[in-house]
Amino acid sequence: MFGSQVIPPNKSPHLRKSDGEQGNTEMEGLLHSTEPSDLKIPSLPISAAAIMPSPILLWRFKVLLFFLWGVFCCKIGWDSVMRMSVNLRDLFLYEAFLYYNPLLLVTMMVWLWGVNLWVFAQSTISYAKIFDLDQNHLTHREIWKVATWMTIIVPISMTAYLYLYSHGEVSLAASQPVFLYCAVALILIFPFDIFHLSSRYYLLRTLWRIVFPLQAITFSDFFLADILTSMSKVFSDLERSVCRMVHRQVATIAWFEADSVCGSHSIGIPIILVLPYIFRLFQCVRQYKDTKEKTALFNALKYSTAVPVIFLSALKYHVLPDSWTNFYRPLWLLSAVLNSLYSFYWDVTRDWDLSCFTRIFKFNKPSLCSYLLHGRKWVYFWVIGSNFILRLAWTYKLSAHLRHNYLTVFTITALEMVRRFQWVFFRVENEWTKMSSKSNLQLSEISSEEKDKLLAPSDHNV
Repeated sequence: MFGSQVIPPNKSPHLRKSDGEQGNTEMEGLLHSTEPSDLKIPSLPISAAAIMPSPILLWRFKVLLFFLWGVFCCKIGWDSVMRMSVNLRDLFLYEAFLYYNPLLLVTMMVWLWGVNLWVFAQSTISYAKIFDLDQNHLTHREIWKVATWMTIIVPISMTAYLYLYSHGEVSLAASQPVFLYCAVALILIFPFDIFHLSSRYYLLRTLWRIVFPLQAITFSDFFLADILTSMSKVFSDLERSVCRMVHRQVATIAWFEADSVCGSHSIGIPIILVLPYIFRLFQCVRQYKDTKEKTALFNALKYSTAVPVIFLSALKYHVLPDSWTNFYRPLWLLSAVLNSLYSFYWDVTRDWDLSCFTRIFKFNKPSLCSYLLHGRKWVYFWVIGSNFILRLAWTYKLSAHLRHNYLTVFTITALEMVRRFQWVFFRVENEWTKMSSKSNLQLSEISSEEKDKLLAPSDHNV
């Protein structure tokens, strides 16, 4: 193999000749190197690279198209709304907003989750190890691609809904949210290896374990369940939207009646609102059964405090006004304050393990310092203060009797998404710190055992 003779090409400059011909060959090679035909060979990749646009230019072009598309959708939607009568406009906008604001909020959450993964990728935190993900897990770039498509498709469907309804095509307008919801459901359960099959099934399996906690609770199980509690308003609006689709009430205003099966007084609203907290409570009970840690019971008590807030608020539609003002409303306020303060305390001391604010003022223990933020005190001040304020506002979205202003509720729900987005950083960081400390402890125990074996007296005679 290595001893075989290699025959170079005829025009190779490395072809060895006799001493008499070597000088002529060098001169011919020099002349050949200056010919125009040979100059074109190295210039081809340079010219091809010059034709291809730069990645920055392509990115700017995509951003420009995205901006123009947004302006186009806003223009069509505004003109469509202005065609309606004043009396019908507010009612129709409320209904259109009800169908599409859940998917818009889910899209926002996907964007924020991509930002979480991007920050983790820049740090020393291995989120794939924390969530026990395989090598095919989605990165932040792929998450952002999914969010981009969601950002494009959902507003297009909403614009088509407004346009068709304002132009008298009521049946076609009513089909737009139905097609969109069906498409989302089909993509989630699509059995073929497209649209990130492994990630979709990982999400569905985790949701199944949340609804039926029949096995040991993993970190990804209660992590996703905590996120679902922040999206309880989204699930409530999804239930109302699907109810209208099933009862053929899309693009109508019949459901505004108090006795409507899908109306705002429906008993299904508080039931759907409370389900994420019930699922999380059952997880805590299962965790206590497996570990016998009392902390799990106190955590279950925290989620149980959300139940009175939801159902006392819903009683306003089913009791007399005097009874609500004199008895049920004070109870609702008391339960709301208790739930907010308890949840805030648990976030700071348990989920984030800030140890009653000691990490804000003292950073004497480097192992407790943040891997992400490197002990920047202003970040802790900000996240604790904003978490306290948003926890108080979070009670607003759980209250069914405060839903008359849908824009206010949408804003508060979006702020709750931002609060959960901040919570993710510190919760994952705390889990990574625990895993690192546990690994270091196991390594130190193994090294001490090996050291004891080496220092132990031997019974063998030399």
